[in-house]
Amino acid sequence: MAKVLKRLHYPLDVILLCVRWYVAYSLSLRNLEEMMAERGFEVDHSSVHRWVIKLVTLFEKAFRKHKRPVGESWRMDETCVKVRGQWKYLYRAVDKAGNTVDFLLRAHRDKAAARCYFEKTIDRNGAPETVTMDKSGANLAALQAINAEREMLIRVRQIKYLNNIVERDHRAIKRRTRPMMGVKDFQCARIILSGIETMHMIIKGQMADDGASA
Repeated sequence: MAKVLKRLHYPLDVILLCVRWYVAYSLSLRNLEEMMAERGFEVDHSSVHRWVIKLVTLFEKAFRKHKRPVGESWRMDETCVKVRGQWKYLYRAVDKAGNTVDFLLRAHRDKAAARCYFEKTIDRNGAPETVTMDKSGANLAALQAINAEREMLIRVRQIKYLNNIVERDHRAIKRRTRPMMGVKDFQCARIILSGIETMHMIIKGQMADDGASA
């Protein structure tokens, strides 16, 4: 990370402030350009975008080392995010306490996308005892395919009202993506969303203190 920061040629505190504000609050790149100008810093909005793309992946990687374990009862759902004028699908899950389990942006909403999400999430967080979801046939088929390869089966519940907690949690993410006016590149969208999700988890208290028991 130090090498990346050294190559950015701008005061480090300004860079980190811009990146954090962009992924934490409902601000556009031009909002940040104006806010920095009010503080006496000449920062172009394209520079802020470049900083976000370069640094967010590093921040997420660092956060993962300190992320608190989540519960074994998951509420899973997907929400839509516009990328280059087309809707893409952000797969997400929270545990019953509302802690974010994991997320993944996919181009399509189908069995393959859902299975990719479940496999990644289980690999990172361990397998849950129960997954609650809506009536999506694709999500159910994906989890059934994973169960077919497991000795310890994951219990599946398709009860919509129990999924209110993850649907409410989607709103915090959607509030932050709205001012972005539609990201123009799928990979950029993935990076920016990972920053938004990481900051959302930090705000929810999902980062363990150094030396503390997780």
